[in-house]
Amino acid sequence: MTDASTPAPIRIDIWSDIACPWCYIGKRNLENGLASVAGDEDAPQVEITYHSFELSPDTPVDFHGSSEDFLAQHKGITREQAKQMNDRVAQIAEQQAGLHYRFDLQQHTNTVKAHELIHFAKEHGRQVEMTERLMSAYFVEGRHVGRVDELVELAGEVGLDADAARDALESDHYLPAVRQDQAQARAFGINGVPFFVIDGKYGVSGAQPPEAFAQVARQVWAEHRGEQPAS
Repeated sequence: MTDASTPAPIRIDIWSDIACPWCYIGKRNLENGLASVAGDEDAPQVEITYHSFELSPDTPVDFHGSSEDFLAQHKGITREQAKQMNDRVAQIAEQQAGLHYRFDLQQHTNTVKAHELIHFAKEHGRQVEMTERLMSAYFVEGRHVGRVDELVELAGEVGLDADAARDALESDHYLPAVRQDQAQARAFGINGVPFFVIDGKYGVSGAQPPEAFAQVARQVWAEHRGEQPAS
């Protein structure tokens, strides 16, 4: 049983998109930053919740073309410029976060169903695992995260009930939750991801280095320890 004087965990709400390369880097940097403070004498306790954000909601489920084709169309740049962008992001992902991006395998798609699946996973206590599995599938393995059949298979890989996941996706059961997340992002003025909201009052934008997340965690945890226990 938790002692009454134990500070409440730090709440970290993260707005991200499965198709956002910086979101996966930011996720890993946050995890590494938190891991670096886990050995502290009074290590911060943290609760993480992921929220939906679509960078390109008009993307079709089946985009016909390469990653460079998508970037060139989406950003109005040449394919060579798009390749240079991908190469730079892949280098940063590898060097800073230990992630081996495979843009040559990537299948661009609409991510709304993936976000619905993350909400389904949240209800069953597997949200963080599902988010990790989807991002790895998309950026590292070149899997299609827009089709229900593929999403159901990925859900099963993290221990979720495949039939229940299919029912949830085919019925759009969690679509209102996705839209609610997006509305909250607009209310907060979030127009880019990843975006981290700490305890509902501190905002951290972008894929900050692990050291930055560690510093924030220590600072906020110190604030928690200074609070009077709730009566």
